[in-house]
Amino acid sequence: MYTIQTNASGTRSMEISEENLQTIQNFALFQHLIDSNGIVDESVLDKLKLNIRSLIASAEGNCKELLDLCIDVIYHNNMKAFGLHQLILLYIRWEKENQEVKEEE
Repeated sequence: MYTIQTNASGTRSMEISEENLQTIQNFALFQHLIDSNGIVDESVLDKLKLNIRSLIASAEGNCKELLDLCIDVIYHNNMKAFGLHQLILLYIRWEKENQEVKEEE
């Protein structure tokens, strides 16, 4: 379980599970999400929400992991642009750690 800060003052935080990060990786949710300016703002969060909604709508099978990600993280009351930026940074670190573990094996 990981904790990210969801506002600049540090008064709000959110728990992110390994399963949440795995879902982000499985569906490549952060790929091509951020524009060329590199700024994570509310429009990027809205774009992510629309992408996930589209994936759920087009899924023929069970999309429980996407729904769990939405409930636990994406549509959480504390999730704003700052929190999404922290989530992206956490995901990058998590992915790098997983890659190093695979290389060691």
